[in-house]
Amino acid sequence: MTSELAAILPSPGLPEPADLPFRKVSITDVRNLFTPPDEAIFHGQANDTFELLKAWAGSTLAFAIYWSRGNLFSQRFLTALVISAVVCGLAFILHELAHRIVARGYGAEAHFVANNGMLLLSIAIAFLGVFFAAPGAVWHRGYLTTRQGGLIALAGPATNLGLAVLFLIVLSVILIGGIAAPDWVLTLCAVGFRFNAWLGLFNMIPAGPFDGAKVLNWSPLVFGITVGIAIVLTFVLTDAALGSLLQWILGL
Repeated sequence: MTSELAAILPSPGLPEPADLPFRKVSITDVRNLFTPPDEAIFHGQANDTFELLKAWAGSTLAFAIYWSRGNLFSQRFLTALVISAVVCGLAFILHELAHRIVARGYGAEAHFVANNGMLLLSIAIAFLGVFFAAPGAVWHRGYLTTRQGGLIALAGPATNLGLAVLFLIVLSVILIGGIAAPDWVLTLCAVGFRFNAWLGLFNMIPAGPFDGAKVLNWSPLVFGITVGIAIVLTFVLTDAALGSLLQWILGL
């Protein structure tokens, strides 16, 4: 079973603080592109830490190149690299770790394997102004009930939605509290919020290899609640809605 993620974005350039929040991001799941790993990963020959570090480094570099429009010798690239390391590191890696932790909690063998080919491809096409990240997947085996399989699948998107809320809270506290934070911190929070919201929503698509299919098969109620939260974070909390809300709070 896989839980690989992918993201495809058009080229925007690093947003200015006034442009933040909240540009829409298109996320697509391409787990079917990931070839099952050798059985050796289940026989003590897997190094999850090294595989996760590869995935983190590759997706971070690709996102930074894409965001800085391929200008590697600029301050924009360095800023994008820092923001990308946090956003991609938390969004992709914690998503996969959540799958692994829950799977192991139910007694299944579970290991993360980086997709080297996709990581190299994502770095190459980032120079063309497209962000495409398929950093890897968690593979697990063992007897699992439908409920356990659903909870394993839910762990990834739920982690992304939780991160989206966390980034939004931090951003709101900074703005409402009038905290003098650097522009890159505001950018990080805004991108982290929008990126994770979209990532969580797209992984809840109830079809094919998406996590949503397994969650729906287990519990339509949990599926509906999760998708509802994701829709609110992605579509209801638009730039305009968030701006109006913050102005109303500041005016109290």
